[in-house]
Amino acid sequence: MRRNLHAGQLARHLFVMASAAVVVGAAAAPAMAQRIVPGTGTIVDGAGDDFEDEEWSYTFNNPKGSKDIDGNRRKPSGYSANGRWYEGPDRGHPDVIRRVPTPPDGLPGSTGALLFASRMTGVPNKTRGPRAQDDLFMHASPRGSNAISVSQGPSAVVRVWLPPWEDWEPRHGSTFGFRTTVRGLTADGKDSEPYWPGIFINYAPGSERRNRSARTTLAVRARESGQDYTVMNVEQDGWWTMGMSFSPDGRIHYYAHPGLDDLTESDHLASHYPYNFRCKQLKSVFFDVFNQNDGNWSTGWIIDDPTVYVARQAQVARQPQRRSSGQRRSR
Repeated sequence: MRRNLHAGQLARHLFVMASAAVVVGAAAAPAMAQRIVPGTGTIVDGAGDDFEDEEWSYTFNNPKGSKDIDGNRRKPSGYSANGRWYEGPDRGHPDVIRRVPTPPDGLPGSTGALLFASRMTGVPNKTRGPRAQDDLFMHASPRGSNAISVSQGPSAVVRVWLPPWEDWEPRHGSTFGFRTTVRGLTADGKDSEPYWPGIFINYAPGSERRNRSARTTLAVRARESGQDYTVMNVEQDGWWTMGMSFSPDGRIHYYAHPGLDDLTESDHLASHYPYNFRCKQLKSVFFDVFNQNDGNWSTGWIIDDPTVYVARQAQVARQPQRRSSGQRRSR
């Protein structure tokens, strides 16, 4: 049983020292580099959501954007009534974004979670393939700010409900993404363009004809070379906990495990300088939903309690009672 974390236990994992055996590619980290367990520190005010408001709603302002395909953002963009969620700048929002009752065995005290799914993921009202994706963005920085410096050790954590295998879109490839928008420095010390590291759920349907079982995996983006790669097999559906953290040395750290317990160092999957950039700022958190864009629905994804933290307290953050999987949530 994993140990639950509380606000008073910050010291137990603040800036965990990674061993020299951790490989981070071309830009190798020092032998004793900083690593932050996602969920360390104080909750960032104005970021995240718990979906406990029964009146939670989202205004779509359709048709949605598809700038990445045809250059058209189709403003005004979609947004949530609580001001925490919005349609991204390059792709449209999912076709369904709706507060739903929390699936079974969710966080104690949770009565609401967020469902999203898409049928037409490319240009609105066109289902011609190939595979495409929609994005739903969440504010990650404090009110009055547009980014969090990695000097504060930011991190993001989310609970994700994986539906029963028979309810998944029968398609090879990525089906869900937990992503962030960051900026950093290139290898030659120049400011980078925004880039988008993340954790993906990838699915390969089984085939009786080929005597092949279905396979689900987690993959991270990205190595120093920019490549995505598989980090673990997913053997069970239901609730999972995922997190990413951003240490002052510019690395990005990826964590996940099945279940709802808070993340610990034992859940570490990988650490990298994606694209050989050194991260300087966390700007937003967002979620991807993918489908074949052939008129059929994507897998329906449910998330709960997406939360942003800073390991080093600053005036822009508040320090509430830290919720863990063993604590009830206030309304």
